[in-house]
Amino acid sequence: MSKLYIADKIFESRLFLGTSKFNSYELMGEAIAASKTQMVTVSMKRLDPDKPHKDSMMKYVRKPGLQLLPNTSGVRNAKEAVFAAELARSAFETNWIKLEIHPDPTYLLPDPIETYNATVELVQKGFVVLPYTIADPLLCKRLEEAGAACVMPMAAPIGTSKGVSNKDLLRMVVETCNIPVIVDAGLGAPSHAAEVMEMGVDAVLVNTAIARSGNPVEMAKAFSMAVESGRMAYLAELTEQRDIADSGSPLTSYRL
Repeated sequence: MSKLYIADKIFESRLFLGTSKFNSYELMGEAIAASKTQMVTVSMKRLDPDKPHKDSMMKYVRKPGLQLLPNTSGVRNAKEAVFAAELARSAFETNWIKLEIHPDPTYLLPDPIETYNATVELVQKGFVVLPYTIADPLLCKRLEEAGAACVMPMAAPIGTSKGVSNKDLLRMVVETCNIPVIVDAGLGAPSHAAEVMEMGVDAVLVNTAIARSGNPVEMAKAFSMAVESGRMAYLAELTEQRDIADSGSPLTSYRL
């Protein structure tokens, strides 16, 4: 599978994992290893300075070859996001940040205006910004122009596991952006991951569908295989891709 370039990092795996909702840190660690991922998201809220290192989450995520991606989950605006990012940079010793601003606790939908404003400021402060956003091709292009290292549009509302509810919009994001597109939120099955990879997205980030499954380790393996097969199918040019290209429709992308 072709390599993925984000900022100054190169990734062999195109499956990234969230680290919440697992029944134990041990199980989380086993799932991470089984998935062959090279990047995991971590939250400041889950760090417990009173716990010894051997009992903390960091024992399982601070590994050679594993990029930590702190997130700003829980913040309500750009000001809080910048503050959280600076704390995360100090705590995790990385300038990579997954920018999440969702002031509505019911639906956890990202705030597009505050996300854009925070991206601008964080880029100026030297962060590698990976913003979680709605699948809006115009917004994603603006985030690219603001200096985001990639965009992370949702496939469906976070935690719902409904799969791809906005397929045409995701296609437009892929077509519009010249930075990596990582689908984040809403994927509930390996088949969903394969579907978006076949559309030309560059990677996926999965948490709930793996962590809350009956067997997270085996599910992590299944998602890894699905991501790889979806990417291979995209590179081989599906019949649907060729038909769209032949018709002259803009809803396709051949970014290899």
